[in-house]
This record gives sequence, structure tokens and C-alpha cells, in this order.
Amino acid sequence: MFSDKQKPRTMNEVGGQPNRIEKNTKIKGDIISEADFRIDGKLDGNVKTSGKVVIGKDGYIHGKVECVNADIEGSFNGELLVSDLLSLKSSAVIEGTVSVNKLAVEPGATFNASCTMGGGKAAAGFKSSNNGAAKAS
Repeated sequence: MFSDKQKPRTMNEVGGQPNRIEKNTKIKGDIISEADFRIDGKLDGNVKTSGKVVIGKDGYIHGKVECVNADIEGSFNGELLVSDLLSLKSSAVIEGTVSVNKLAVEPGATFNASCTMGGGKAAAGFKSSNNGAAKAS
């Protein structure tokens, strides 16, 4: 029952352990990884990962982010390329350009971005107001 010969645990994250940039940490530069990222601090630069990017409530990214999925509670300013699902929580503030396959926006999120959807298909243009309610144009 408690032997050392247990099966090795499989990782749920692509590429190993998730990476964290903690609150009160500021980084300037580019990050390339296959693992998931959680940003609770400030990043001035680009992130490219084949995993998921999470921006915590106190997190902020200014730059370009390329990922498979993203959950945003904090702030983002720049170019956001999400190949699957972008989920914006009610506290999220997004500015810049966004390209996604699927988009979920909670009421209260601020989404001031030029958005294309569909992953290379004919993209639907979205315009939004400060209350986070997106309207198809």
C-alpha cells in the first residue's frame, strides 16, 4: 500500500511543472516555454507557450502572448493570440488586439480590444464597451 514502487505520477501540464511569476515580481524580457504560466506579478515582454497562460488578479502583461488557452483576471495590454479558449473573469482588463478560437467573458470584464475569432476562418469582428459586453458587428 505504501511502497516506493508506485507508478510514476503523470503530469497534467504540457512540458512539466507550471511556471509562476509571483506578486511583487517584475520581469522585463521574453519567455518561451512548453509549460503553463501563471503571472501574478508584472511582465513587460512576450510569452510563447504550448500550454496555458493565467494572469492572476494582480497580474499584468504588456507585450505579445501566444498560447493554447488563457484565463485572465488581471490586466493585459498588447497582442493576445489564443489558439483555443480565452476566458475573461469579471476583474479582467484587456486592451490591444486579440485573436481566439473561443471566447468567454464574465459580466464586468473590460474588453477594449480588436478581436478576431475562428482560428484562421472568416473572423467575426467584435466591438465592446467598458462593461465587457461584446457585440458582433
